[in-house]
Amino acid sequence: MFSGGGNPFLNEDKFRDAARTQTDTLDGDFITVREKMTVQGAINKSFILLGIMLLTSAIAFVMPSNLFLYGGLFGGLGVVIWASFKQHLSPTLAPLYAALEGLFVGTVTAKYAYAFGQGIVFSAVSLTVALLFAMLFIYKTEIIKVTSKFRTGVVMATGGIMLVYLLTWVLSFFGIQMPFIHDTGMLGIGISLFIIVIACMNLLLDFDNFEKGEQYGAPKYYEWYSAMGLLITLVWLYIELLRLLAKLSSSD
Repeated sequence: MFSGGGNPFLNEDKFRDAARTQTDTLDGDFITVREKMTVQGAINKSFILLGIMLLTSAIAFVMPSNLFLYGGLFGGLGVVIWASFKQHLSPTLAPLYAALEGLFVGTVTAKYAYAFGQGIVFSAVSLTVALLFAMLFIYKTEIIKVTSKFRTGVVMATGGIMLVYLLTWVLSFFGIQMPFIHDTGMLGIGISLFIIVIACMNLLLDFDNFEKGEQYGAPKYYEWYSAMGLLITLVWLYIELLRLLAKLSSSD
C-alpha cells in the first residue's frame, strides 16, 4: 500500500508504471507525441488546488457545520480512493478533492479558532507554509537525500501512524480513548512533534516523486495526480500543527 513513497497516494511505482503505458502513436506519416508530466506543471496544478481549497475553506470557516465536516472528510477520502485507481480522471477528481477537503479543513479550523482563539489559526497556517518551504530547501540542497532506505523508514513510520489513527477512530465508537494521543503533557506533545516530523519527511518524498514523474515521462494528467498527493500531505501537516498548538495552549 505504501510502496515507493510515504504518501500511499503518491508513490514512485505508479509513475513508473504510468510511463510504461505512455507511448507515442503513428498516425499516417506523423508521430503523435503524447504530452508528458513536468515538475513545473505539477507545481502549477498544486497552486490551483490550493486556491480551490482555500476558497471552500473560507466558506466553511464562516459557516461551519457537521455536514461540511463529515461530508468533506469522507467525500474527500472517497475521491482519493477513486483517483488512486483511476489516475487518468485526476484532472477532474483533483479539483473535486480540493473543494471537499476545503470544507473539512475550514470547519476544523473554525472549531479550533472558537476553542483557542484566532491566533492558533494564524500560527498553524504560518508554520505549515514555513515547513513547506523549509523542506523544499532541504530537498533541493540535499541536506537530506531521498534514498531507498530513507523511503522505507518514512513508509514504515507513516504506516504505523495511520494504523494508530484507524485504531483510535474504531475505539472511539466504544467510548475508549487511546492513551497519550490527546494528552496535553510532555508525552502527548512529544507524540504530536513526532507525527509532524514524519509529515515533513513525507513532503520530501512528494517532491522526489514530482521529479520522478518527469524523469520517467509520466502522462500529463499525473501533474494533477501529483498535486493532489502533495495537498494530502499538506492538509495532514496543517491539522497536526493545529493539534500541537492546542496542546501547548492547554498545557499553559
